Amino acid sequence: MELPFAESYKIKMVEPLRRSTREERIQWIKEAKYNLFNLRSDQVFIDLLTDSGTGAMSDRQWSALMMGDESYAGASSYFNLKESIQKIFGMEYFLPTHQGRAAENVLFSTLVKSGDIVPGNSHFDTTKGHIEFRHGKAVDCTIDEAFVTEMEHPFKGNIDLTKLEKVLSSYPAEKIPMIIVTVTCNTSGGQPVSMKNIREVKEMAVKYGVPVCFDSARFAENAYFIKLREEGYQNKTIKEIVFEMYSYADMMTMSSKKDGIVNMGGFIALRSQQIFRDAAVYNIMFEGFITYGGMSGRDMNALAVGLMESTEFEYLETRIKQIEYLGQKLIEFGIPIQRPIGGHAVFIDAKKFLPSVPKEEYIAQTLAIEVYIEGGIRGVEIGTLLADRDPESRENRYPALELLRLAIPRRVYTNNHMDVIAVALKNVWDRRDNIKTGYKILYEAPIMRHFTVELDKI
Repeated sequence: MELPFAESYKIKMVEPLRRSTREERIQWIKEAKYNLFNLRSDQVFIDLLTDSGTGAMSDRQWSALMMGDESYAGASSYFNLKESIQKIFGMEYFLPTHQGRAAENVLFSTLVKSGDIVPGNSHFDTTKGHIEFRHGKAVDCTIDEAFVTEMEHPFKGNIDLTKLEKVLSSYPAEKIPMIIVTVTCNTSGGQPVSMKNIREVKEMAVKYGVPVCFDSARFAENAYFIKLREEGYQNKTIKEIVFEMYSYADMMTMSSKKDGIVNMGGFIALRSQQIFRDAAVYNIMFEGFITYGGMSGRDMNALAVGLMESTEFEYLETRIKQIEYLGQKLIEFGIPIQRPIGGHAVFIDAKKFLPSVPKEEYIAQTLAIEVYIEGGIRGVEIGTLLADRDPESRENRYPALELLRLAIPRRVYTNNHMDVIAVALKNVWDRRDNIKTGYKILYEAPIMRHFTVELDKI
């Protein structure tokens, strides 16, 4: 008999969780103005709001953390991190930042100007926010297959080369500061980009004289899918695949809170010394000196180890099999999800789940609230609230997909927790015909509103 699969780690420390009542949750979400970001953590039983900064560090990371060098300039921790980045990504220059959106802030302050066009594959919310804050325009060039949730396609994060070339040929190169390739593509359902597509994007970028920037938060998960799904990569290590992926990139931003498996941190890595020098000015202004950039020495040490761990197949197999486990449970229950199952989360197709809720009443947010009330499970809306308003017309942007994202923290929950999540979704699914109305906005910020929006039930 073949042995069953088991996690590639054992647990050294636990954190207690409190079970709340349905009545408590109804009151708490009302007090939170129906915004799940406003809930206290102790009001949540299973927290799937994000996989960013919520993972559990290894014993080796904790050991490295205790050896952190907190020198203001030239700390050994900086050089430890620099060595890991050079080994994994092959980029000579890097700037630490306190998290991924800080990396975007520094790099985009350097490169993005008013009127610029930034094509890519379903830009993440902070990425689009930083582009639009500078009065640029993010143009989504993701393949159409990404927006058909029931369709099986191995690389739904791919960039449509025809769409991309239309953008590149319509504007002068000086108006396109970069092409952004998000690996994996979070907004389209945690979907990977193939090596072939990455290579072809780079060839087109060279043809038009535009640099390529990777949004790298979940780069290791992307490499895992390449190893499993793309011909010619089955016998390559994750580190070999990552190194090839980044040979086609000119620069990268990184939220280390994902595939760096740390609670805080980020960085920019570059091939260009000139862009490094230009960005260093903003890094010093916004983040800190170039050898710490908003990170403590101990966090840089933990990240240096985390990057090496996240690019090991055994770790990735354990991580992604847990997400597959949850996704398969939901499929068995008949619940519509983005398929194939992504690398860091399961994405519920809220339009198919709640067809009676009008799009103007925030379908995915309505589903997120119902799931919280049902089981104390906190997910996040990837839909109209996150899509924000058009910067010019100020009308709601209605995206092709209305998704409820259930992001699984790394090395945190067991499959028993996945069973609870699945049954909670099933219970809401069974009463979906009774959910016909959603929410209206009472207050919203002018940009990236979903973090602080206040809602009321219709």
